[in-house]
Amino acid sequence: MSAQRACSASELEMDTPLRVELDGVAIAIVRDSNDEIHAIGDRCTHGDISLSEGFVEGETLECWAHGSRFSLITGQPLNLPAYEPVPVYVVQIDGDDVLIDPTVLKEV
Repeated sequence: MSAQRACSASELEMDTPLRVELDGVAIAIVRDSNDEIHAIGDRCTHGDISLSEGFVEGETLECWAHGSRFSLITGQPLNLPAYEPVPVYVVQIDGDDVLIDPTVLKEV
C-alpha cells in the first residue's frame, strides 16, 4: 500500500488532535508546538479511548479519560495506567497534503 491523503496541513490547529480513519485504521494527527506533524494510533492502550479527544502538551498526547500520556515521537506511554505503546506512523508532507500509509510504522 502507499501513503494516502489524511488531511491538509493547513487544517491542523496547533496542539489540537485530529482524528482520521484510513483503511479502517483510526489515527490521531497532531501539529505540536514546534510545528511538527505527528501521527499515532488513536486508541489508548489502557482503556480503548480515542486519543484524539485528549490533550497535547509539548511532544505528548494525554488520554482524557485516565491521564496516560503518550510520546508523539515513539508512541511509548510515559506514565500509568497505560503500559503498552501506541503505533506511530510515518508522515509525509506533499504541498499542503499530509500523507500517511496506515500499514507503515515509523521506526523509533
